[in-house]
Amino acid sequence: MQPETLNFFDKVYEVAKSIPYGRVTSYGAIANYLGAARSARMVGYAMNGSVGKDVPAHRVVNRNGLLTGKHHFDGTNLMQQLLESEGVKVKDNQVLDFDNVFWDPMKEL
Repeated sequence: MQPETLNFFDKVYEVAKSIPYGRVTSYGAIANYLGAARSARMVGYAMNGSVGKDVPAHRVVNRNGLLTGKHHFDGTNLMQQLLESEGVKVKDNQVLDFDNVFWDPMKEL
């Protein structure tokens, strides 16, 4: 990977580490915050590579609240279990009450 890509990933990790317990954000919201509005997919790639970096990747979902990254977690429902352990309700791989648990880094950081 290019140094710019790694630098972007590090910035993504810093934003993700700021997501409060019991809240979620989206790949696109992180990309927007970093001034890379069309880079939601790159944020997803960063989340996939966050294993072992103490990044709460389970708190990052798609723009509709779907657990699209769940297959990158060990175990069948680990992403959902981690969210539920923080009080986030999930049904059919989707965060319930998404608007109320959504954390927008543009407004919060």
